[in-house]
Amino acid sequence: MASNADPDRNEPGPIDTVLFDLDGTLVEYERTPGEVLEIAFERAGVEPLFEVEAYFERFDDHLGPGVSIAEGRANCFAELAADRGRDPELGRAVADAFADARDQSRVRPLPGAREALDALADECALGVVTNGPPGMQTTKLEAAGLADAFEAVVFAGHDTASKPDPEPFEAALSELNSSPDRAVHVGNSLSSDVAGAHAAGLRSAWVPADEGVKPDPEPHYAFGSLSALRDATW
Repeated sequence: MASNADPDRNEPGPIDTVLFDLDGTLVEYERTPGEVLEIAFERAGVEPLFEVEAYFERFDDHLGPGVSIAEGRANCFAELAADRGRDPELGRAVADAFADARDQSRVRPLPGAREALDALADECALGVVTNGPPGMQTTKLEAAGLADAFEAVVFAGHDTASKPDPEPFEAALSELNSSPDRAVHVGNSLSSDVAGAHAAGLRSAWVPADEGVKPDPEPHYAFGSLSALRDATW
């Protein structure tokens, strides 16, 4: 599925810079979060206290300026344990085991990622804007064989504020000597990637788009897969 920008929108000029989100857009873990959570309960010696869906529902509530992913997860797991009448420290122990089990090198590129990047690199400068610590996210890029594809990488939440704040997008464009009117950001999250791109004045591309969801905010472009980016007309 692909859609071009709404012709009624007042669009800027041609695109010469493409920024990408990382997790869920270019790469995915070999093991699902549910599989890692099962391992974490076992390693911590704790009977399963909650399902992975509960983690997903609460996790964003525990993130904020200066809060690392590991700290947010530990607070989330502690709260989930307490909600179930258990010692919050059991939740924190599971969170520690989850972090140990979540091997950042066990990632793979999503289908079409390398081909899309190679095609876009012929005409555009490429960058990454990712929420996550430098060591973890760099490991993923290297493990997926994509580290050489980008001229700029911004670790939002560490180098700058986290997405959807406009700061990480602005930092990437500055490093690439580009500007919002010449750039598009590609990501899988409506709340972080699409909203953040709009806050910074960039066009947005939602990939992979979910045909069953009415997007809010609405992206400028929607593609069903990364492969469609090879022939994108911005």
